[in-house]
Amino acid sequence: MQIIYYLLIPLFLHQVESKNVNNYKANNTSSSKTSILFASLPSKEISFASTSSRSLTGFNFPVASLKTVQNVNESVICHQCDSNKNHSKTITGSIKFDTFLNHLVVDTITGRVFVGGVNHLYQLSPDLELHESVQTGPRNDSVECTFLDCPAHAVPKLTDNYNKVLLIDRSTSRLIACGSLFQGICTVRNLQNVSIVEQEVPDAVVANDANSSTVAFIAPGPPQHPVTNVLYVGVTYTNNSPYRSEIPAVASRSLEKTKMFQIASSAVTTGTRAFINSYAREAYFVNYVYGFSSERFSYFLTTQLKHNHHSLPKEYITKLVRICQEDSNYYSYTEIPVDCISDAQGGTKYNLVQAGFLGKPSVDLADSLAITIQDDVLFGVFSKGHGNVSTDKSALCVYSLKSIRRKFMQNIKSCFSGNGSRGLDFISPNMPCVSTKLQTIGEDFCGLDVNSPLGGEQPITAVPVSIFNTKLTAVAATSASGYTVVFIGTANGYIKKVVIESITSANEYASIPINVGSPVNPDMQFDNQNLNIYVMTDHEVAKVKVFDCSKYSTCAECLGAKDPYCGWCSLENKCSPRSNCQDDANDPLYWVSYKTGKCTTITSVVPHQLQRTTARTLELTIDHLPQLKENLVCAFTTEEKALFTNATKKRNGVNCTTPRTDMLPQIQQGKHHFTAKLSVRTKNGPDLVSTDFTFFDCSTHSSCTRCVSSEFPCDWCVEAHRCTHDTAENCRNDILVTGVSRIGPSYRSGPGFCPTINATGDGSEVLVAAGTSKSIKVKVHIIGQFIVQTRFVCQFNIEGRVTSLNAQLLGDTIYCDNMEFQYTSRSPNLTATFAVIWGGSKPLDNPHDIHVVIYRCRDMADSCGMCLALSEKYNCGWCSSTNTCEVEEQCNKNNEGKTDWLNRMETCPNPEIHSFVPKTGPWEGGTNITISGINLGKNFTDIYSGVRIAGINCMPFQQYYIDTKQIVCTVDSPGEQLYRSGRIVVQIGDYRGESKEDYEFVDPKMSNFSPRHGPVSGGTQIRILGKYLNAGSRIQVFINEHLPCEILSVDASQAICRTASSPGIIEGRLKMVFDNGLREFNDYNFKYVLDPSIEQVSSGPSGQIKVPKGIPAGGIKISVTGKQFEYIQNPSMYVYFKGSIYLSQCGVLSPTEMVCDSPIIKTNGEMLDAENPEKLEYGFKMDNVVQVQNLSSKHNNYFELYPNPVYYNFEERVKYYKSEYLTINGRHLDRACKESDVVVLIGKAVCNITSLSRQQLTCRPPPESNIDSSSETGPEVIVRVGSTLEYRIGVLSYASPNIMHGLGKNALFAVIAGVVILLLIFVALLVAYKKKTSESNRVLRNMQEQMDILELRVAAECKEAFAELQTEMTDLTGDLTSGGIPFLDYRTYAMKILFPNHEDHIVLQWERPELLRKEKGLRLFGQLIMNKTFLLLFIRTLESNRYFSMRERVNVASLIMVTLQSKLEYCTDILKTLLSDLIEKCIEGKSHPKLLLRRTESVAEKMLSAWFTFLLFKFLKECAGEPLYMLFRAVKGQVDKGPVDACTHEARYSLSEEKLIRQLIDFRPMTVYASITQQPIFCNNMELLPTHTENVPVKVLDCDTIGQVKEKCLDTIYRNIPSSQRPRKDDLDLEWRTGATGRVILYDEDTTSKTESEWKKLNTLQHYNVPDSAGLSLVPKQSSIYNFSILSDKNEKSHKYETLNLSKYTSSSPTFSRAGSPLNNDMHENGLKYWHLVKHHDSDIQKEGERVNKLVSEIYLTRLLATKGTLQKFVDDLFETIFSTAHRGSALPLAIKYMFDFLDDQALLHGITDPEVVHTWKSNSLPLRFWVNLIKNPNFVFDIHKSNIVDSCLSVVAQTFMDSCSTSDHRLGKDSPSSKLLYAKDIPEYRKWVDRYYRDIREMPPISDQDMNAMLAEESRLHTTEFNTNCALHELYTYAVKYNEQLTVTLEEDEFSQKQRLAFKLEQVHNIMSAE
Repeated sequence: MQIIYYLLIPLFLHQVESKNVNNYKANNTSSSKTSILFASLPSKEISFASTSSRSLTGFNFPVASLKTVQNVNESVICHQCDSNKNHSKTITGSIKFDTFLNHLVVDTITGRVFVGGVNHLYQLSPDLELHESVQTGPRNDSVECTFLDCPAHAVPKLTDNYNKVLLIDRSTSRLIACGSLFQGICTVRNLQNVSIVEQEVPDAVVANDANSSTVAFIAPGPPQHPVTNVLYVGVTYTNNSPYRSEIPAVASRSLEKTKMFQIASSAVTTGTRAFINSYAREAYFVNYVYGFSSERFSYFLTTQLKHNHHSLPKEYITKLVRICQEDSNYYSYTEIPVDCISDAQGGTKYNLVQAGFLGKPSVDLADSLAITIQDDVLFGVFSKGHGNVSTDKSALCVYSLKSIRRKFMQNIKSCFSGNGSRGLDFISPNMPCVSTKLQTIGEDFCGLDVNSPLGGEQPITAVPVSIFNTKLTAVAATSASGYTVVFIGTANGYIKKVVIESITSANEYASIPINVGSPVNPDMQFDNQNLNIYVMTDHEVAKVKVFDCSKYSTCAECLGAKDPYCGWCSLENKCSPRSNCQDDANDPLYWVSYKTGKCTTITSVVPHQLQRTTARTLELTIDHLPQLKENLVCAFTTEEKALFTNATKKRNGVNCTTPRTDMLPQIQQGKHHFTAKLSVRTKNGPDLVSTDFTFFDCSTHSSCTRCVSSEFPCDWCVEAHRCTHDTAENCRNDILVTGVSRIGPSYRSGPGFCPTINATGDGSEVLVAAGTSKSIKVKVHIIGQFIVQTRFVCQFNIEGRVTSLNAQLLGDTIYCDNMEFQYTSRSPNLTATFAVIWGGSKPLDNPHDIHVVIYRCRDMADSCGMCLALSEKYNCGWCSSTNTCEVEEQCNKNNEGKTDWLNRMETCPNPEIHSFVPKTGPWEGGTNITISGINLGKNFTDIYSGVRIAGINCMPFQQYYIDTKQIVCTVDSPGEQLYRSGRIVVQIGDYRGESKEDYEFVDPKMSNFSPRHGPVSGGTQIRILGKYLNAGSRIQVFINEHLPCEILSVDASQAICRTASSPGIIEGRLKMVFDNGLREFNDYNFKYVLDPSIEQVSSGPSGQIKVPKGIPAGGIKISVTGKQFEYIQNPSMYVYFKGSIYLSQCGVLSPTEMVCDSPIIKTNGEMLDAENPEKLEYGFKMDNVVQVQNLSSKHNNYFELYPNPVYYNFEERVKYYKSEYLTINGRHLDRACKESDVVVLIGKAVCNITSLSRQQLTCRPPPESNIDSSSETGPEVIVRVGSTLEYRIGVLSYASPNIMHGLGKNALFAVIAGVVILLLIFVALLVAYKKKTSESNRVLRNMQEQMDILELRVAAECKEAFAELQTEMTDLTGDLTSGGIPFLDYRTYAMKILFPNHEDHIVLQWERPELLRKEKGLRLFGQLIMNKTFLLLFIRTLESNRYFSMRERVNVASLIMVTLQSKLEYCTDILKTLLSDLIEKCIEGKSHPKLLLRRTESVAEKMLSAWFTFLLFKFLKECAGEPLYMLFRAVKGQVDKGPVDACTHEARYSLSEEKLIRQLIDFRPMTVYASITQQPIFCNNMELLPTHTENVPVKVLDCDTIGQVKEKCLDTIYRNIPSSQRPRKDDLDLEWRTGATGRVILYDEDTTSKTESEWKKLNTLQHYNVPDSAGLSLVPKQSSIYNFSILSDKNEKSHKYETLNLSKYTSSSPTFSRAGSPLNNDMHENGLKYWHLVKHHDSDIQKEGERVNKLVSEIYLTRLLATKGTLQKFVDDLFETIFSTAHRGSALPLAIKYMFDFLDDQALLHGITDPEVVHTWKSNSLPLRFWVNLIKNPNFVFDIHKSNIVDSCLSVVAQTFMDSCSTSDHRLGKDSPSSKLLYAKDIPEYRKWVDRYYRDIREMPPISDQDMNAMLAEESRLHTTEFNTNCALHELYTYAVKYNEQLTVTLEEDEFSQKQRLAFKLEQVHNIMSAE
């Protein structure tokens, strides 16, 4: 594919206009050439420009010649620094080019970078992204030609164009570029786009070859100095063309458009030019190095010969050329020598200047030079020359321009006084100086027409400030912190940073590799802020930070770097430039520089460690502590938390107390201490200084030995049997053993004084055979008589069972009672722990780990030999009677009283040989035979001379002998070539073992082999036939003696081996070696032949390009032509697709032809593009031949994979054969296939294919007589493509078409039946129409009568609605403000938004013991999450997986936010990066930019929601929460004033049309007096809820259900109590008290409930006839004993009230809308449906009587207006609060300003100018993502209960809020939703608020990163402990495991991840987590 691109370049050059290669992000770090980069960037725009004859504009050659490297990953060697530093962050970007680079210039206004190279000009962004590329060559040229003219005899040829000059004319914003072509001409280009040529000038200006020097710069000059600028040019004479004599050596050229590049001012004999004269120019070459302008003069720094005398030795020196800028005649042309001479090196003269730079000095350098900081200074790097060749001895010299001007003046004065000669005989003849009468020659003297030109002899001299042993090539300088910093480029590709402290003192503090081995170009330039420097080498441009302080993490590192830019910022605990540190001029310790300052350090802490259970004051001695106004605190920080205590300042440090002991973390199991970081800091600032402090706990030691051996001051109380730090308190009147770490004298110190048990002579391991009894004894060391007098107990722990035995102390030995030792497991032995207990429960120390090993001999050995070979300590022997291994006492004795037990000194009987290999061997012997069996000797000496094979000795190998089991021996030859066989015998003492089979000595023979030829690369499998081919232990095959043939398989009659590669075409004998026997095959030889070669591989239609093609189904015939195919055994073709190799077999047709099937390729459902097929690597496997592999790169073409062809079925089921040909349609038919790849079968006969096109196949069917078909309709047509693809097209009928034939009998019957049914339906419709007409007349009359009634009702309803609209409910606001606002705490609020519907989420669970085991792994994984590269790759990897569901995205985002809650600064950085990626993807994709952030489809969007959730909580509590809560209360209060249906949740007062009762409901407001009696609930000894409340007035309606009345009572009684703390209504009964004793329990349903048909109505207050002002009581259900009461109603009947299961119709039931069947879910076992106010029928068919009584429902929509009007003020208040930058005295949250500024910046970055797009982004990010959620769900913020009807109303408000943020106008009409119509007039006003809000935020001053980070840090601190981060990490880790494979691949491929070894670190986490 690369070659195709490359070949197409010339075609494009003539067709494509010049285009910009915009926004090219060159991240390709490979060294690929032009064509390769084309292939790797198919999605980028590649532009070409048209070219014209000899045009200087060039053309935009493809960007392919360029490579860019971001963040160079190389180490930096700082030769003179203390340690090597990693400078990967110092080089912020680089870009590589294939072309050689000549010049670089930076536009300090725009920051653009321009690079001139051989044949190319490049325009780069400040970050080195390529914007424009122009090709300037090669072109046809000759040194004998000019741009306009070329002599006839000249022969132009393609010549490279070397860039000689690249300058920016800042006065006219133009770029001047000069090249070596056409005698060195220049062009003027557009500074915004270098591909635009503004002016071409044919005049020769610069040198016309590659190596001759040219220096140019722009400065003021004639004719109108200082108004006009001219181009000063210094050019070395090239002497290669007749035209070069016309080019001045130094000239001032005009920059006016009409005189561009002409000599600025010229007269007959003078002008602004100077020539080397014709006598000298061919031998006297002036090398121009640097040019600059300073104070009315222009200068050239040059190297040249000291004298123009052929007789003198050639000495080269550095000279400075000066011209006065006002001089129109160059009378002022003067040269003086420049010396850089070292005194320290014995007067070494560095005579050749390599580069120069004009800069300004720092204060120190200016003082040293006796100048001011505004004066100019010339920095030069010099080398000691060997002739005119520079060496590695180099120096940096500094000259003030003031001294240079003074030295010029001295030389001029001397000559004008008549002293000496004027010199410069290479310009004009050397003449004596003419004395003049000029009295005053000042420093600004501009020359006269005498003594011109002038060459002074007095040099300007300087001593090097620094000397180097490497060649220097570039220099640039700037100043920092009072020092001058010089950047020096070297010839080996490094940048050295040198700080000049004075004229004699300099220090190199860094050396950065840019491009090792490539010299740094002299054109080094700073950016416009002097923060970065651009460095160029031969093929690379790098952007290098002038300083990078952030890489130093400690004060010592910071100051040790000796970087003058960097100092230690004490208050912020970071290394930074002074400008980034909070400064206080009064205290130099605030910012400490390397020169003057010292680090703040803690030199001592007294005490330096402390018992964890104690607290005391620590004394910290601190050196260089800055004087702070704020108070200091001490922080004790562990992995879990940080604890703070107050610090008291003292003269040389601080004192601080340790934290409360209960606040300190617990010491981990098995540990005895933990180390905390002790730091001193201000309250809110970072640590000023820190050290380690250890808390230990002596009580964690349970034994005396460990206690007193501790590294901490711990002592052991013997009788108390405890370890303590405070013996005075805990060891009174006790024997004490002091610890080794305890300071001071001690009577007993160290573990030697501990009461211990010690081993006897048997050692620490006591062996006991299982089943035997033994008394264990141990030595004891006891101090204290009280121990001797106690009872001792021996304790054994065997398999978890503890056995205690009495013990006796006799002398210094403890004797345990006798005990039988047994164990049940099948293991050979078991270790039992042993302890001696005294004083009931106190074990003596066991420092030597004395333990009992119980063993079973029979489980350690299963044969006699192995038994006797066991270690002597076990005393095992072989018990012959039982054939088991036992100890002697467990072996039964025989009849004579003797045991048949063999000890280890005896020999085992009955050696057995079980097997041996090989079974045969050559008669020559030398075969190694492996014998396996049992009892084959205890050791090697037993069998050394006892092995015989068929009577012949076999010598054993000691190294292969396995005791008792295996013998390996080598057998001798029988001595004669005869067949011989016999048994294998092993003789051991008196015992003899014999094999069951014979070993045979045989004579192997080869009878035949094939093939006889194979390629020289090897790999041929040779099949050898013969007899006894498997004889022997070492079988080898050779061709001749030196070419091995690797044996693949061998048996007695056949061997197969694979040939090795051969050095050439040779023929050799086949030889086999069987141990000592050699066999040759002499009938014929094996011959190596030439490797096969492949010339062409092709498939598909013949008219297309010859490349291999295929389809996923495979089987396409691929033709292969080449040579030497006939000797390949099984050739195959392979294709590489998606990481897998697919093979197919090939068939050889001739030595030069082969046919292969294309491989079957699994695409896993991936869609293939037919227009752009997949380009796959392919090759052939032909034995071991390499040259036929990977033919893609060798033939420069690819295997093209097209989609499978698709053949369509016939349109009819049966296709009738009408003509001579059959046509089958499809698609992609001939993409990869030709006619021979397709087979069409008609029945079993073949249809001959005549043509195959893209969409059609044509074939000639066979005659009908040839077709064998059993089908009645005809044969089936089948198309087969390749090997596996088959299509069944349909049936082909040779019969003529017939309707009846086609329909068949069944179809005919169906048609007749259909006609009859249609007739019957028609008759029925006629009858119905007649009946309907008569009925309609009757109904019309009835409708007319009803209209009058309807009109009256409509008028009444409208009048009522109007009255409601005008009514002001003035008491609503008072009710709302009477109670407090029940805000949820931060944790609950965050959880409801992050993890909705998760009541007890895992991140709230603190008791998770299973996570403690995984704590280390989670900590490491947490560190990975805190790695930006890992986290970004982790998120991108998950999102790129198509199985990563939306629910998982939301969950992962929430978990990440919980994890980063304590690192919000880092979290914000991650969020911004993800949002930037999302914006870029949105803009680059096909979706409209306005859709960004519209839906939560990415992790970033959910993280953004959570980010606002965290950061706006304070704003909610202080400002926005109040109007939101007021709105909720207002909605709830307004809804409750009217009827609310308990079943459908519809209400009279609603904002939602769906939840509006559209009927007339009669109701009456009532006031009841409620009482409640509750069990008291206490919190902190205060009563949380009132236990008894009486006669609280409650407003209810007579149509309210009993449940609704209970809710209203609870709302009124507990008005100021949060919802979660109130009693549940389902736990209470409502009791109506009617007098002193009458009580009635009221229920929603009981036996008195009214039932009509299938409907049952819920009970209301009206149903029970409860009067106004009635007394109701809420009582707990369990105390309700009054279930029966007598109450008179209208009919004077008694009712019995019974309990009902309320779950059938409470608010937990599903919400109902008009669209569905409201109560279908409430069908009960008796078939009843419940209703309250409105019945909703299941169908639209209703009874006529019901329809008459109902009003037109739309009439009631006016109630929406009434509700809206009442709530308008609260909606306005909420919107105004949200859309105000300063409201209620609360400032705009920083997070909103910060995020909106970020979105503005992103829009600017991507060139988005449409304000609506940015408006939409902001609306989607904050209002629609955060506020809408809270408006719809106020229960996320407040502790409240939200009913369904309130939810519907708030949804309308939320929709209005969303519409207010929208920029698009929706046209409203009568069919528009009522929710939009309701606020249609308000939305335009709200939109103005939104626009003003966004505008005000935009106009606010931007937030500094420091302020934002401070806010984020404070938020992190406030909420660090809200969530269990370990649980969140564990949840995230499950995703890392789930997508581990894809994540690992991503980490291994990413460049930054590779540097940080993130894949390895993740693998570490996996290993730790799996182990734990």
